[in-house]
Amino acid sequence: MSVTDFLLGRPLDTAEEGEQKVGPVGGVPIFGLDALSSAAYGPEAALTILIPLGAVGLQYIVPISASIIVLLTIVYFSYRQTIAAYPAGGGSYTVAHENLGAKPGLLAAAALMIDYILTVAVGISAGVGALVSAMPMLQPYTLSMCLCILMLLSLINLRGLREASFVFMVPTYLFVGCLLGLTGCGVLKALLSGGHPQAVINPVPLPHAQESVSACCY
Repeated sequence: MSVTDFLLGRPLDTAEEGEQKVGPVGGVPIFGLDALSSAAYGPEAALTILIPLGAVGLQYIVPISASIIVLLTIVYFSYRQTIAAYPAGGGSYTVAHENLGAKPGLLAAAALMIDYILTVAVGISAGVGALVSAMPMLQPYTLSMCLCILMLLSLINLRGLREASFVFMVPTYLFVGCLLGLTGCGVLKALLSGGHPQAVINPVPLPHAQESVSACCY
């Protein structure tokens, strides 16, 4: 076995294409990571921008969240229509090319490639940033860790769709389980405390107000 076959897997014949198909359980880690990764770093990114604005910024959280939910709903129904129209598979390029022409198809393909590149870049940087915040001693190795993770993801994806789905299945469903557990725990604590849950760590006491007194008389 050559080094290339060991890293990327053996070449597949056209007749073996059917063996690379995955079901819903394996398909979620492959095709759903875009939305799932956005749920991991999206709220933090939004709050990082809005919190410095104070109470004025926080009031935009609900409208922004509602807009994102509406957008995801539109994408959901669009995917359902695409699957119904192209049961054998049809991506952005195929749909745009067959319905709008060659140039719109190329534009859709280019937009999709840019989206994938940005998703990987932001996802890796956000994940490494969270790891560094937990272990600050890793901060000097931030770039090296990002490049290593990018190389690992590239090798996994080059081995084929089926093998990549098996590798991504564990972290994907672990993340979904942790997210659902955290949400359920927060809702339960809010209900048990009458809508006012107590902080896990008590806030630092605020210092007493200070006043400057001068000798001037009015």
